[in-house]
Amino acid sequence: MRYAMTVILPVAGLVLGWILRWIYARFQLTASEQKAVRVKQDAIKEAEAQKKEILLQAREQLIQDRNQQERENRERRAELQRFEARVNKKEELLDQKSQDFEKRDREAAQRAAEMDKREAVMKAEEEKLRSELERISGLTAEEAKALIIKNLENDARHDAQALLNKIDQEAQLTAEKKAQEILITAIQRIATETTGDLTVTTVSLPSDEMKGRIIGREGRNIRTLETLTGVDIIIDDTPEAVVISCFDPVRKEIARVALERLITDGRIHPARIEEIVQKVTREIQQKIYEEGEKALFDLGIHNMNQDGLKAIGRLYFRTSYGQNVLTHSKEVAELASLLAAEVGANRELAKRAALLHDIGKGAENDSDQNHAEVGAEMARKMGEDPKVVNAIAAHHNDVEAQTIEAVIVQIADAISAARPGARRETVDNYVKRLENLEETAKKFEGVEQAYAIQAGRELRILVNNEKIPDNQVKDLAKQIAKQIETDLRYPGRIRITMIRETRIIEYAR
Repeated sequence: MRYAMTVILPVAGLVLGWILRWIYARFQLTASEQKAVRVKQDAIKEAEAQKKEILLQAREQLIQDRNQQERENRERRAELQRFEARVNKKEELLDQKSQDFEKRDREAAQRAAEMDKREAVMKAEEEKLRSELERISGLTAEEAKALIIKNLENDARHDAQALLNKIDQEAQLTAEKKAQEILITAIQRIATETTGDLTVTTVSLPSDEMKGRIIGREGRNIRTLETLTGVDIIIDDTPEAVVISCFDPVRKEIARVALERLITDGRIHPARIEEIVQKVTREIQQKIYEEGEKALFDLGIHNMNQDGLKAIGRLYFRTSYGQNVLTHSKEVAELASLLAAEVGANRELAKRAALLHDIGKGAENDSDQNHAEVGAEMARKMGEDPKVVNAIAAHHNDVEAQTIEAVIVQIADAISAARPGARRETVDNYVKRLENLEETAKKFEGVEQAYAIQAGRELRILVNNEKIPDNQVKDLAKQIAKQIETDLRYPGRIRITMIRETRIIEYAR
């Protein structure tokens, strides 16, 4: 009995559990079905709502489209009506013009008939007069015509000779005036800037302590730099600046660039100086070639050998009486080309000779000959045309000019050198620069006086304390510095000192 109960109880438990699980599953299925029904009903309701909304939107869009179509139809009808009115008006005008043309045709036909009648009458009268003239003169019409032509020919020859004599006299009287007009035309088409003649260059220093480093122990640094570059370096009481003096502008430029790089680098000793000078020398030589190529490109001159390029490029570092020689040579070349075009000479030959006319000034070798002779010899060695060589040698009348192009080079050289402002004295440039500094500062409101001191490296400005308060002095100094940077050209930098109750210092860099 106990064994039977042990077997029956687990079986009954399994059966009971299965029944409960079936009941729970059935309940879950029923709930899911109800939920699905609700979801379906909600979806149907939402679909119906969306359908109604879509139909409503479609109906509104249809109404809008219909209204738009009606407006367009009305506009088209109005446009058609206006077009029809214009067509009707044009038809009326055409009808009117057609009537006018018909009326004019009838009048023209009447006038033509009248002219024919008059022409017939005149021909009859002409025949009658001709017969009478032949009877009176005793000459036929052909003989009279030949006589008249001969008289007209004699009169024309006489008038033509008188006219030629008059033209010849006028040409002699106006030859000089015409030459002046040609020169003026050429000059007016040229506008070239010039540079000042400088035998010294100023190098700015970050501080006066750098002067000692440039000099070096027992002066070895400055001696090395002067020996390698062939210049004189002047270190005096001028604040934050040293001066490089040399009559050879190429050497002066090498020294300036080398010194600026040494100052920037900070390592100043003989070995470093030699390294920098060699590097800068190579760069300056490259600069010479580049300037020569640029001059030839600007002027459209071709077929120049390397010696010619170098000779032209060295002129970039040369000045003559305040005028840069390369700029002057390019200006002379342009003037010569214009003058040659005016008088019908060879433009290319004149331009080439004009560009090379001063290459003797850039010669590296010392010679007792003047620059025209040296330049002619250089051109001859470069294989230039003998006409070009003659133009170079003759541009200062050292030899006789053999071609019209040589004379043109003389004229263009004189124009470029003699025009106002082309060549000025160094002292005049210096004084003018100081005056420009002071005048630039005085243009600002509130400035009472301005004084350029320290050779133009400092500008001291006295400010009116009633017009300019303290909080505006600094802005005024900046404005003056900016104006100087924009309007003036100057070496180094200029220190601007504003003097009022306080002093504000700005630099124009």
